[in-house]
Order: sequence, then structure tokens, then C-alpha cells
Amino acid sequence: MVTLITSAIRLFAVFLFGSVGEIITEKSGHLNLGTPGVMCFGGIGGCIGISLAVDMVGIDNGFISGFIIILFAIIFTIIFGALVGLLYSFLTVTLRANQNITGLAITTFGVASANFFSKKIERNNLMAAANNFFVKMFPVTSDSADAVQILFGYGFLVYLAIIVAVLTSLFLVKTRRGLGLRAVGENPATADAAGLNVSKYRYMATIVGSAIAGFGGLAYIMDYSNGLFEQAVTIETLGWLAVALVIFSTWRPSVAILGSLIFAILYVLPYSSLFQMDTTTMEVIKMLPYIVTAIVLIITSILGRRQVQPPASLGINYFREDR
Repeated sequence: MVTLITSAIRLFAVFLFGSVGEIITEKSGHLNLGTPGVMCFGGIGGCIGISLAVDMVGIDNGFISGFIIILFAIIFTIIFGALVGLLYSFLTVTLRANQNITGLAITTFGVASANFFSKKIERNNLMAAANNFFVKMFPVTSDSADAVQILFGYGFLVYLAIIVAVLTSLFLVKTRRGLGLRAVGENPATADAAGLNVSKYRYMATIVGSAIAGFGGLAYIMDYSNGLFEQAVTIETLGWLAVALVIFSTWRPSVAILGSLIFAILYVLPYSSLFQMDTTTMEVIKMLPYIVTAIVLIITSILGRRQVQPPASLGINYFREDR
């Protein structure tokens, strides 16, 4: 049971980064279906950063070496994720391209790029060796108490995901810019008339959201899959679940924390040795996150409460001259 829970919580960070990044983007009125691709590019960027850092300082177990490797991974993940967000913003905000088509193109390109770079970056088990710096933040071992393993037996990315989700929730609810972002997503024409720069808000939300989502790819490769970059194409599946999680959490980062944990448990449950399952049962459990999301979508549509609805202008390009 402890193994099941700890494995789920490691995967939980992947879902949480992806969903929080997409929530920020969608709060501006942009529906970025390129989130799975963004997560792939984030993983690519992080691995390139690790490769460059190892070339500079080596890969011994010293503190300085580990710090530089992690720092480079973070910087390059942010850069790659933000650049993809910038590209998406340029196409959809400046050129007013269709958001759905643009997002799907980015996902296709991201998955293909991950498949290509996985063969180029992985060399001499470099990522697997660097994985040691990512999987443990506290000196917890298998002999530690179960509660200690469940609470503290993870790398820093798990705790970073929770911090990012909490700060994002506070930003959207408690700050002036957060309220401005929500106004842009609800009614860009009114926000524009009130003096808010709609294009700037959408650019920044998409770039920041993509940078955060990119950490989902890094968390999957360097934490959950123990540095096995050849499995990076699986990020696409997790990315689509992260998009579904946005609906499940009704566009609230605080709810996404719980939703990410539920999705992660359902995802790893079929592979657990805790329960004996036949193939049919395993496939049904794999479908549960999508089924639950569909149920939540139906319920929120029936209730019709504004608090649980998507931003009113979600997926709609803004033409200022039509105001």
C-alpha cells in the first residue's frame, strides 16, 4: 500500500503541473490543447539542461554538482515551455489562428520531438544517473515509518507542484492582476474598455502557464520514470489527462491538488501488485479518469453555477475592432 501511494504521489506532480499551467492559460480565454506537447518540450528542455550541466561539472554526488544539474534542468524547462507558449500566443493572439488546430499541431510536434530527442539525449545512462538528484529531498529510506515515507519520500518537484498550485490559487483570487486575468477570460471587450491590455494578459498567461506545464514533462522523466527518457511519449497520455483534470477541478488550482491525486491513484492502480486484476478490469480502471471528468462536466452544466463554469470567452479569439 505504501508503494502504491508513494508511486501515485510521484505521478501526482506530473498531473498537477500540467493542469495548473493549463488553468492559468484558460483563465485568459485561451484553450491550449497543446499542453501535452508543451509537457514534452519541457521534458526535452530539462534533459538538455541536465546534459549541459553534466558536461560542465560531472555527475558525482557532491552538493555543488547536484545543485547545478537541478538549476540547469529548471532553467531549460522554463525556457522550452515558455518558448512554446510564446509560439502559441503569437499564432493565436497576433495572427488569430484557430486555437484548437494550433494546440493540436503543437501536441503532435511535441510528441514527435520527444520521440526523436529521446534517442539523441539519452547516452550512457546519463539521465538515470542524474535522477538521483531529483527523487529524494529528505533522507527517507525503505526502513522509515510508513507515514514518513508517504509524507517526505519524494523529490523537490512534488513539493514544488503543491506550492505552485497554492500560489496560483491565491494569485487568481487575491491579487489585482489575477482578477484582471479572470476578467479578460470572461469578457475581453469589457476588460479592454476598462483599460486592461487583453493581448498582454493572454500572452503572459499562456507563456507562464506553458512554463509551469513544462515541469510536468520534467517530473515524469526525472522523477516518476527514474530518468528513462525513452518513455517520454507517454507524456502525451498524461498531458491529455491533465487537460481533463482542468474540467474536473472546475478551473480551480486548489481543487486540482485533490484531483491530481485521485487521477494518479487511478492511473497506477491497474499496475499495482496489491490487487489481482484481469485485463478487462485494468482497462476499465484506466478509463475512470475520463468517465469521472465527463460526469463532472455534465453535473456542472446542469447546475449552471457561474463559479463552476469555464471562462465565458474560452477558445474565442478577441477582435478589438469588433468591440
